[in-house]
Amino acid sequence: MAETQDVRDNEGESRYELKVDGGTAIAAYERRDGALIFTHTQVPEALEGQGIASKLIAGALADVREKGLKVVPLCEFVAGYFDRHPEEQDLLALDAPG
Repeated sequence: MAETQDVRDNEGESRYELKVDGGTAIAAYERRDGALIFTHTQVPEALEGQGIASKLIAGALADVREKGLKVVPLCEFVAGYFDRHPEEQDLLALDAPG
């Protein structure tokens, strides 16, 4: 099973990626004003429900924290992740960048 340290930021494609058996899980974002606006999360259909997206977002947020950025969770899954992990809520941007 993939681990969070396997998550990489593909800046050229504006997305975090996690290689898994059967494909690549992605968390797409737009970078604006010191924040990453997460717009979409996708896991290969055959691997849905196995915690892959949570590992992807955990790894992405570790990278966001290391880079000193903030997050705007437009993606429903990412927003739900913050609800389930209040310890990460300090990464939320107080004001959505414009």
